[in-house]
Amino acid sequence: MSSPVLSVKDATLKIDDRVLWHKLNLEVQKNEFIAILGANGSGKSSLLKAILGQLPLSAGSIELNSKKIRRGSRRIGYVPQARQPENTMPIRGKDLLWLGLNGHRFGFWVPNKSSRAQFDHIIKAIDGEELQNHAISEMSGGELQRFRVGQAVISEPDLILADEPLSALDYNQQAAIAELLKRESREHNAAVLFVTHDVNPILDMVDRVLYLAEGQFRIGTPDEVLTSETLTELYGTPIDVVRNQGRIVVLGAHDDHDHHHEEEWS
Repeated sequence: MSSPVLSVKDATLKIDDRVLWHKLNLEVQKNEFIAILGANGSGKSSLLKAILGQLPLSAGSIELNSKKIRRGSRRIGYVPQARQPENTMPIRGKDLLWLGLNGHRFGFWVPNKSSRAQFDHIIKAIDGEELQNHAISEMSGGELQRFRVGQAVISEPDLILADEPLSALDYNQQAAIAELLKRESREHNAAVLFVTHDVNPILDMVDRVLYLAEGQFRIGTPDEVLTSETLTELYGTPIDVVRNQGRIVVLGAHDDHDHHHEEEWS
């Protein structure tokens, strides 16, 4: 097996007096699609911030391609949550894509032939030709997420981090964005870490699941992790995992205030 794209070793993250996760170990290979699951406050988005170099670990290390992680790495693409920008933002769709290629540069930049080819490929891949001159504030949630995925993959990164990119989208939009992300990541052998509250739209894409809860974690295939036995052990309280027509519902998981709730992944 080749060297992992991402290596998280004995990583602990503590914020104030609360341990989000302790001695987390995770190796991610090329082409892997890993879903990161867990209740609110379990540290899912914080893990992405740590990988991006935005949040220092309390202990342990994170390496990208066998090198210590550094903030602003061009080898990492990032897809944020599906939130609408402010109406005053003048950024157009094509501006987002160019930022994915030249956002790290200073001063005036003229795209070369290679950069233009990358842009042309991605604008077609996201079906964005007719939208590229529209302000992102005028786009629907699904349209904007297509451009955000394009921005994340246009530089052909080794690792793509997606932080609940399907939230606030309808089912058809979710399916389109998930398929676009998978297709573009596979084209360049990129690994994907996909934070979500709802695993069902991406279940057939997932190679492994990282489930965070109560400062602990479990890693394995969906069939290994998303079981009543595994989640009951992880939370330390009875959890029911119900499977119905290929969909998963988790009953009894804790939220960040320790109240029981029903987490329906559907």
